[in-house]
Amino acid sequence: MDLKVVKITSLMKLTCLQFLFILSHMRGVDLCRNGTLCIMQLAFSDAIYLVDAIQGGEMLMKACKPALESSYITKVIHDCKRDSEALYFQFGIKLHNVVDIQIAYFLFEEQEGRTRVLADYISFVGLLADPRYCGISYVEKEEVRVLLRQDPNFWTYRQLSELMVRAAADDVRFLLYIYHKMVAKLNQQSLWYLAVRGAMYCRCYCLNDNAFADWPSLPPIPDNLIADENAPEEEILCVLDVPPGKMGRVIGRRGASILSIKESCNAEVFIGGTRGPADKVFIIGPVQQARKAEAMLRGRMLDVF
Repeated sequence: MDLKVVKITSLMKLTCLQFLFILSHMRGVDLCRNGTLCIMQLAFSDAIYLVDAIQGGEMLMKACKPALESSYITKVIHDCKRDSEALYFQFGIKLHNVVDIQIAYFLFEEQEGRTRVLADYISFVGLLADPRYCGISYVEKEEVRVLLRQDPNFWTYRQLSELMVRAAADDVRFLLYIYHKMVAKLNQQSLWYLAVRGAMYCRCYCLNDNAFADWPSLPPIPDNLIADENAPEEEILCVLDVPPGKMGRVIGRRGASILSIKESCNAEVFIGGTRGPADKVFIIGPVQQARKAEAMLRGRMLDVF
């Protein structure tokens, strides 16, 4: 693939809606609603673009908006929650039609009958190293992590160094290959889970005043799966408000409370944390399991004398 750094003069490729796939990742300072998105990496079949949000600013990011919100272009990302949050609150972009390969990884594990430990988190480096998908080491990632620990503003500096360009490009270089390997392994039910959970991951931290009414609707359960005797249950995203002073009870010592709830319910539980929203808990899963997790979390907040 060719590698190009996009500032403000080369927008044609990014605004065209002729692409089937965008392989995307983002880099910034404390990437979230309140952080700074510095670089957005976009890989196509013939080139990798590093979209420089520092020098290009809002005008360049808005030029990417039609493609990022398109229902016709599949965006392949690893763990899209914070990327989506940064795009939504900093640039008003609602990331849509995402295939999150972190979700796909665990769906295949479950499909193969392997029990998922809900505290598990498959890093992108770990996914690249897995011989079933790529089987390569990503040595430069640790080098960049060391530099980031030394200076959190690493990605804000310009001109981009050779290491910065190479590391940013490598974040997306293999995503399409991994995507094809994963999707080929998933059955129809897993593919639906992948679509609906990806949509909920995108809006998870993007809470607004109208309960996500301005976001695209969630993918419905396909008719062929509804007719199956083992049809999947509708999935929902619950948002739980946590009163002041009660978040410690919700999380528990070293996360023990949330972990026990995850183990009791077939649902995912995320907290806004220090990057926000700090007073919210987000639950994703089948309706009954998500409501069960919500009830257990509310029980943790009760004052017991």
